[in-house]
Amino acid sequence: MSAQTVAHPAEARVDSSEAELLIRVLSALLREDVVGLRTRSTLTHHPDGPWLRLAGTDDALLMPVTEDGFQSLYAARLPLLVSESQGELTSADTVLAALRAVAEPPDRDGFDAFAEECRQTLATMRLHAATREETAVRLTARHGGDPATWTGPIRALAHDTLAARLDHPVYPTARGRSGLTEWQLRSYAPEFHPRFVLRWLAVPREALTATQGALPDHWPTPAMLGLPQAERTHVALPVHPLTVGAPLDAALRDTGLGPSALLADRAHLEVVPTLSMRTVAATADPTLHLKLPLPTATLGLRNRRTIKPGTLLDGAAGQRLLQTVLAHEPRFRDTVLHADETVYAHAGHESLAVLCRRLPAGLDDSLVVPLAALLAEAPGGRLVVDHLADRFYGGDPLALLDAWLTLLFDWQTTLFGYGIALESHQQNISVVLDRHADGSTRLRLLLKDNDGPRINAVRLRERLGAGAPGPADFDDPRVFGDDDGPVADLFTTITVHLCAGAYAFGLARHGRASRPVLLRLVRDRLAEAVERLGTGPGEPGAVLRTRVLEADRLPVKAMVSAGTLLTKQRSGAADINKHYTSGPNYLHVTGERA
Repeated sequence: MSAQTVAHPAEARVDSSEAELLIRVLSALLREDVVGLRTRSTLTHHPDGPWLRLAGTDDALLMPVTEDGFQSLYAARLPLLVSESQGELTSADTVLAALRAVAEPPDRDGFDAFAEECRQTLATMRLHAATREETAVRLTARHGGDPATWTGPIRALAHDTLAARLDHPVYPTARGRSGLTEWQLRSYAPEFHPRFVLRWLAVPREALTATQGALPDHWPTPAMLGLPQAERTHVALPVHPLTVGAPLDAALRDTGLGPSALLADRAHLEVVPTLSMRTVAATADPTLHLKLPLPTATLGLRNRRTIKPGTLLDGAAGQRLLQTVLAHEPRFRDTVLHADETVYAHAGHESLAVLCRRLPAGLDDSLVVPLAALLAEAPGGRLVVDHLADRFYGGDPLALLDAWLTLLFDWQTTLFGYGIALESHQQNISVVLDRHADGSTRLRLLLKDNDGPRINAVRLRERLGAGAPGPADFDDPRVFGDDDGPVADLFTTITVHLCAGAYAFGLARHGRASRPVLLRLVRDRLAEAVERLGTGPGEPGAVLRTRVLEADRLPVKAMVSAGTLLTKQRSGAADINKHYTSGPNYLHVTGERA
């Protein structure tokens, strides 16, 4: 079979969820050049459009493509791959089986694992489609029908619910969570906006490592949990209900705490899941978020949702570093907010840990919306960004985009000037909207999760002097380096791609403006921020101008390869979240100004 014989779109024979997933999977595999799809294929043109042909020893594979530009020159055009020997392949299972056959033998198990990941994601997508209306009704009943009125920390969790039903800009199976049943998703996943009560484990005091600051107010004692015999000897550690059972038993066995730790029968503290399913907010005090280990994985089967104790130390160290920068940059004190992540506890195991995150005070009358929710569908069918624009920017979503890009780039390039880049993606940055005293719109940013930065130690010492933190202050040795490369790569893949470029392409796709207009806005705001850094030889602005604004190609996350398809030995990934390929620089735009 050849590309010319394909007469009808394959999506006519599969449901919309399967078609959507397969297009995303094929596009990701093409972007990451899996089995040479990008670099070994030949571009051919046929009446229905362009195709890529990957010739093999015994077969050839053909993919219908379309020009893309967002991190890849091409993306999949139809939900199918054509095998010249087998015909049309229209499911993730058959497509991955065909690609597995041409992969190197050491990599073939990864294709089997990714096929299972796709099956789990497809089941979740179908569940989301089937429950869209009931979820909208639940959110409307609790919070009202207009997300632009969902103010305060408790109602902000409804924005997390909407965001959880939206696909990740890069990772094709982000809605899947390995090993969880439909009942478990409905009971504990943010896209269903459930409420549930935590379980608690009483751990011997001497086995617990905790920050010097006291645990949050009203932290339960063993006696409150029905364990009076442990009141003086143990400390209560929260446990997610999904961790109770085999995962918890294994952790207690590994640490030797099985005989001494006590699992309370009495549940305590009602919570709601945030966009990060393992982080939950207390309904009685929604400014308190508890990050808890979960026995699942997202964004790759190796991306497990447990909590390594070292990440707790690194998150606190990262926050202290940002507070130091803020002391040197007072103009951001009222516009860039940070959650407090300095209170935590663990029992020396990645399944026995808690981070007690505290949101800033004073948000009760503010909208707190994660960037990840802005392109989500709100009750009634309109995008969240349109509701926000109506209330705060005269109905103009581009004005909202302009406002958050201006502040975002100003802050993140300022950090780059100190040699710092944050893993502050769409889930970790929220737009905070309210009014100034004069009635004008006030926009701020709220950041969280500071445990995965990249830092150029040379620049940091130049800016902060001998007292600058160093590798000894962090647990992860990958945080620090002596050059701009890893810092610029993280800045590009997170701040530029996920927090800016994704919205230019997304708003264009939804018809809010043309792509050239939106990309010009991104480039102009980034260029303005870069200029403020100084662009003389060796200055940080010059680095960003060369590596981002003027580069022919930009680093792109290769998350499927590093997270599931390839072993670390095969991929060479030191960090599966910071493993890159490259793609075209969409900031080389021409056309209208915004």
